[in-house]
Amino acid sequence: MNYQILKTEIQDQVAIVTISRPEAMNALNSKFFEEMNSFLDDMTNNDEVKVIIITGEGKAFVAGADIGEMVNMNSEQGEKFSKTGQATFERIENLDKPVIAAVNGFALGGGCELAMAADIRIANNFAKFGQPEVNLGLIPGYAGTQRLARIVGLSNALYLLYTADMITADEALRIGLVQKVAEADQLIPEAVEIAKKIASKGPEAVKKVKLVTRKGLLGHFNEGCDLESKEFGSLFGNEGTEGMKAFLEKRTPNWK
Repeated sequence: MNYQILKTEIQDQVAIVTISRPEAMNALNSKFFEEMNSFLDDMTNNDEVKVIIITGEGKAFVAGADIGEMVNMNSEQGEKFSKTGQATFERIENLDKPVIAAVNGFALGGGCELAMAADIRIANNFAKFGQPEVNLGLIPGYAGTQRLARIVGLSNALYLLYTADMITADEALRIGLVQKVAEADQLIPEAVEIAKKIASKGPEAVKKVKLVTRKGLLGHFNEGCDLESKEFGSLFGNEGTEGMKAFLEKRTPNWK
């Protein structure tokens, strides 16, 4: 489709999608979800792309959901809008490609929730994170109450959810919400460098790492171990064998 909000580019097996609604600080609206789902459809069917980077244009990654669109919704419409965001972010979470959020500024409300749906978060040193929904008499609607506690722990999550405080990139790094902080002009180069590093690894192994780790987190430890053993074994006789042979022969693996 012809995107009005998203800008996309693909280079060296890495897709970069930029949310471009700077006049609204990239606030998430129905059009965004329509376009993001179309983009995810394309990425699902594109075997050349190994890693995806999501970022924002201007001063914000995403400053929240579009309050102007939400303000006149009734309860049924609000619940539907929440379910739309949850379903879209779940697709990002379950996509069989690693997703990196390159957080270039404000990641508030729905923006923080979008970043948390990614596998890795890198922030520039001006980034701010928060879930300010209680300021509006609301709660997060795009699974923020669920992902935040899983990422930073229950008490850290409740502190942020109760107080609506914004935290800096350094504080986000301290509590594990982000994995790396970069200078503003180095954010995308850093994200691309990490994406290329991941793209150079065994592609099936990377997919299975995401699958097993995410599924294991939500289930019983022993069930996760059983799934790990199954997927570990599935790589023998194909990609894993090639990787081991390449190691023994001191050459670069020929991933297929």
